[in-house]
This record gives sequence, structure tokens and C-alpha cells, in this order.
Amino acid sequence: MSEPQPAAAEMYNPWTVVNVVFHHLAASGLHPVLGETGDPAGPAGELLRALGIEPGPGHSEQTKRDIDRQLAELRATMLGDLE
Repeated sequence: MSEPQPAAAEMYNPWTVVNVVFHHLAASGLHPVLGETGDPAGPAGELLRALGIEPGPGHSEQTKRDIDRQLAELRATMLGDLE
């Protein structure tokens, strides 16, 4: 018999967890505050780990491309064509 293959690690963005929890709390009439007691991404990451999911990067590849595009536009606007 062959050994069972380990499942690929599941990853999830901890900021998505923060967003879902904050919306749920607000919908329940509570008033969560972001950042006054520290960065919530750490505890959200720990929650994901407790559920067996590895916290992923804070930005998706599409978000990174959007940021790079916006930065390129800003450079072109502010500094002109440097090529």
C-alpha cells in the first residue's frame, strides 16, 4: 500500500476574515474599532491556523498588479517619461 499524500495547504487572506467579522459585529449593533488595540491581522491569522488554514499574503495577485499600475501612472504623472 502506498502512503496517503498530504493535502495541499489551504491559504486564506486574514484581512478577509477581519472584514467578515467586523461586518458581522456591526450588523449585530456592535461598534468594532480597527487598529486602536493593534493590528487585527495577527489574531485573524491565528484564527485561521486554529481552523487548519494557513494565513496567506495580504494582497492578491490582482491587487498587486493594480497597485503596480497605479504607481506607474503616478510616476508618469509626477516625473514624466523617464525612458
